[in-house]
Amino acid sequence: MAGPYSKDLRLKVLAAYERGVTTSMIAEAFSVCPAWARRVKQRFRETGEVEARPMGGARYIKIDRERLAQLVAEHPDATLAELCEMIEVECSQSGIGYALQSLDITLKKRRSTRPSRIVRTWRRDETSGVAG
Repeated sequence: MAGPYSKDLRLKVLAAYERGVTTSMIAEAFSVCPAWARRVKQRFRETGEVEARPMGGARYIKIDRERLAQLVAEHPDATLAELCEMIEVECSQSGIGYALQSLDITLKKRRSTRPSRIVRTWRRDETSGVAG
């Protein structure tokens, strides 16, 4: 994935807007998308921010990982929905799943079933069933 545009480019785009240059001309001159140029202008107008915001990843973690690991140890057969209710923090099931993944905890739905194996479906001495 490509990184964010530089602060210098953002300042040049804002300076062009101040000179009265149109969005399409700015996009062509700086080889950027017109929508991006408009968003830079809008964000500067509304918040005063020029710098790029952080890309990707969680901004903050609201699920207590230790508490979640403890809940899974106490209730190993609980579903994501049940864990969501037990954690006592407003969060989504996908958030619980992400937290479990970061803890390297996987949930097996049926513990009584043996693990699946890859085996041959026919014996070597038999033909494949193709008419010949």
